[in-house]
Amino acid sequence: MGIGMITITAMAVLLVLGGSTQVVESAIGVNWGTISNHRLSPSTVVNLLRDNKIQKVKLFDADPDCLRALMGTGIEVMVGVSNDLLATLSSSTAASDLWVSQNVSRYMVKGGANIKYVAVGNEPFLSSYGGQFQSYVMPAMTNLQQSLAKANLAGNVKLVVPCNADAYESSLPSQGAFRPELSQIMTDLVTFLNSNGSPFVVNIYPFLSLYGNSDFPQDYAFFEGTTHSVTDGPNVYYNAFDGNYDTLVSALNKLGFGQMAIVVGEIGWPTDGAISANVNAARVFNQGLINHVASNKGTPLRPGQPPMDVYLFGLLDEEAKSVLPGSFERHWGIFSFDGQAKYALNLGSGNGLLRNAKDVHYLPSRWCVADPSKDLSGVADHFKLACTVADCTTLDYGGSCNGIGQRGNISYAFNSYYQVQKQNSQSCEFDGLGIVTFLNPSMGQCKFLVGVAEQVVTKHLSLGLCLQSRFVVIWLSIFWALVI
Repeated sequence: MGIGMITITAMAVLLVLGGSTQVVESAIGVNWGTISNHRLSPSTVVNLLRDNKIQKVKLFDADPDCLRALMGTGIEVMVGVSNDLLATLSSSTAASDLWVSQNVSRYMVKGGANIKYVAVGNEPFLSSYGGQFQSYVMPAMTNLQQSLAKANLAGNVKLVVPCNADAYESSLPSQGAFRPELSQIMTDLVTFLNSNGSPFVVNIYPFLSLYGNSDFPQDYAFFEGTTHSVTDGPNVYYNAFDGNYDTLVSALNKLGFGQMAIVVGEIGWPTDGAISANVNAARVFNQGLINHVASNKGTPLRPGQPPMDVYLFGLLDEEAKSVLPGSFERHWGIFSFDGQAKYALNLGSGNGLLRNAKDVHYLPSRWCVADPSKDLSGVADHFKLACTVADCTTLDYGGSCNGIGQRGNISYAFNSYYQVQKQNSQSCEFDGLGIVTFLNPSMGQCKFLVGVAEQVVTKHLSLGLCLQSRFVVIWLSIFWALVI
């Protein structure tokens, strides 16, 4: 699937990493994804991270604008190598040298970015990929490690491979094992990670277990207690996270690395786009997770040892993401696309509740809706176009706008398209079926958005107005000089 981290507790946790005992602090962090039609400027996002005391951030690439904004902040960064680059990096040391130079070295200067990890691929062993990336992972890791060593960064930057939880399987946590076809490559991977002092990074999604299985007990997905606990020998599991996590612990143990440090690279709960995806469920899950990690209880197989780090997914909604897994894919953010907190969430460490992004510049308060005087019988193609370009997933079954009626659906689609087009007047025409209104058409929980203005454009506009004003002043001065 594929944000920063807040230290939950000052209490150090002892973990065995790379064959030696190392003191680390459990931390809650965030994934910062950028697949959006309404992107905030990276500087605004970094200020949001800092205002919320977030000290670590996980990116899915090495976006130069994001990395430049993070320079000098001290925020710990994980950058990513996309799966489609693995083949090239696995076959060419020159390519890996260039990638490290362009995406790591150039930012790790005095006062630069604090890059701690490079994620080599994103869930490359996902079963639905059919093994297409599998053979490239270890050669790419080897080449990138050599490239980091050449750049004198191997001691500071660690390579990791974020794995989906489908890499391992079991009916009970104590019987956990990696999928048979991954046995050899996982042995090679964890041996490499261990020798270089890197943690095992796993993505765990109890929401997907609930979403994909109608028989999955809903209360087992949360941390509030359950009537469907799982008994595994002397151990009892009261939530899906602990059960999943210990299944991984067992799988690592079978390979001889039962004490390897584990980082949860992605975990969260969406707020829209499905029956069980809503603001209240997301708040209960994420707060329960944070409290669970902060309690330092650990899990039955690792008592007193919570994960090394836990990155919430995600920081902001990404309304341009693929909806192939489900409409909820665009609604994972703890903040909406404009950096406004969706619900009260305490990230720990005395930080208080989430703080909203500051200095967000919006487009004017106007919306595009279906003209109430027009017959909408011929609107199908316009509706399809609008929802292909913009995000209409809240209209889907289980979504927050599912019950606003046919005309409401059309208006929502029209407005979503209109905002993506930066309120261009022609984008509300729809062959005469659309009309611009200054009255907010939002209905109950269904919010009709107003887009954010690109700050670069705003600056250029301000500069243009400034130059225009100076021109007027100069012209008037010349005029009056001639008159006098």
